[in-house]
Amino acid sequence: MRRLGLLALVAIAALGAGAGWLESQIGRPYRGHRPEKVFVDIPRGTSRWKIAGILRRNSIIRSRVAFALFSEWHFRHALEAGEYLFDRPVDSREVFWKITKGQIFVRTVTIPEGWTMYDVAGELERQELCSREEFLGVAQDPSPIADLAPQAKSLEGFLFPSTYKFTRHTSCAQIAKRMVQDFRTVWGTLGSGGPPELAAGWTPEQMVTLASLVERETPKPEERPLVAGVFCNRLRRGYPLQCDPTVQYAMELAGHAEKNVRAGDLRVDSPYNTYRHRGLPPGPIANPGEASLRAALAPAQTDFMYFVANDQGGHFFSRTLAEHNHNVARLRRLLAGDAPPPEAPKKSTTKPKPKTKPKKQRGHS
Repeated sequence: MRRLGLLALVAIAALGAGAGWLESQIGRPYRGHRPEKVFVDIPRGTSRWKIAGILRRNSIIRSRVAFALFSEWHFRHALEAGEYLFDRPVDSREVFWKITKGQIFVRTVTIPEGWTMYDVAGELERQELCSREEFLGVAQDPSPIADLAPQAKSLEGFLFPSTYKFTRHTSCAQIAKRMVQDFRTVWGTLGSGGPPELAAGWTPEQMVTLASLVERETPKPEERPLVAGVFCNRLRRGYPLQCDPTVQYAMELAGHAEKNVRAGDLRVDSPYNTYRHRGLPPGPIANPGEASLRAALAPAQTDFMYFVANDQGGHFFSRTLAEHNHNVARLRRLLAGDAPPPEAPKKSTTKPKPKTKPKKQRGHS
């Protein structure tokens, strides 16, 4: 009996010592943690003991054995594969629960409405997800949208604006595929439609092209159907669209991106220049959001033929060239802080002709 009691005491002491050692190894942050951020990649199917080894080699935990034993004790909780970021010393318990919760490292990328594929490429490079050149190489392959836009030369217009989360291992092709998938999802909810008398025979690419013009022209949701309506009216009458953003896009394609359009820029030789070429440009000039897609599919029924920027971030709309010229003068006076001009005449028999645009402002005639 005395021997059994002694053995029991030894066993209890051993268990206590083991528990104390285990607690000392998993309950305190490892002082050898590197000062810089450490990324740890856990491949799918890796065992608990191998994961413990990976963490120890990267100086995340104090003891491979202690972490593995703690993990085995909590065998009901699976360790999730993925890339994890450790930017400060933490104890092994926190490491374990972080991995079981699958709190992998992702980069959040927000693509605003109206960005071009060049803008998207620049943001992805800034986020260190892929190089600008690599993404543009992917975006210039239109095969993922061949069923929607068989004549497309790129994915421009179909990289849906949204907020995305990507891991550092996501390829450029996977990023573009996800954006196109989101476009398809939204497009599928909108149904068919389009401007009366024009929609017949229009392709999805032409609808998206019109939506991209609307997107780039106005940030105001309430204006988008009106802008789409103006463009449709001008298309019906054979007027050039004279859309400044198409000139900006033409210049970007030529490697001369400009924020503001100057008078000389209107002569740029490009099929995207809607001052020199009637009809829609050959493809989208940006990636439109859902509101602009809806506006293109259901433009306002209006007799407006012109619009010019106002001083409130929106536009003045007009039916005649005389009204439009009045609004241009009105804008100039507002920008100069002068009193407004007299009321515009209601009708004009003046034959439409190319407008004179206020410097750095958009107008249509």
